[in-house]
Amino acid sequence: MKEFSKTWKSSKKPRKQRKYRLRSTLHIKQRLLHSHISKDLRKKFGKRSIGLRKGDKVRVMRGQFKKHEGKIEKIDLKKIRVSVSGIELTKKDGTKKLLDLHPSNLTITELNLDDKFRQKILDRTK
Repeated sequence: MKEFSKTWKSSKKPRKQRKYRLRSTLHIKQRLLHSHISKDLRKKFGKRSIGLRKGDKVRVMRGQFKKHEGKIEKIDLKKIRVSVSGIELTKKDGTKKLLDLHPSNLTITELNLDDKFRQKILDRTK
């Protein structure tokens, strides 16, 4: 299997786009974990999207759980997926499992500003 290509720019083929995301390194996958922010936060910080962090409050925009809100419980960087509290699937044996969502299907409604580095990034844009 070939390593991740640093020279790859873009392709119209979905197969190559999926391959790029699958084989990309973790620092590139971190950039793929960004999500749009709500309109009031957009006005406040002057940004369109920001990276997701554990503790952010998000709203689901697509899928079975559309319009549900909850806090981010877990972020899976390798799979580029996010688990949100309150969004669970009930399995056949009755146990509940957190549903993994793609960050593009989420909108951030409230930011977790405990991290000083994240606060610096947001202050820089004001």
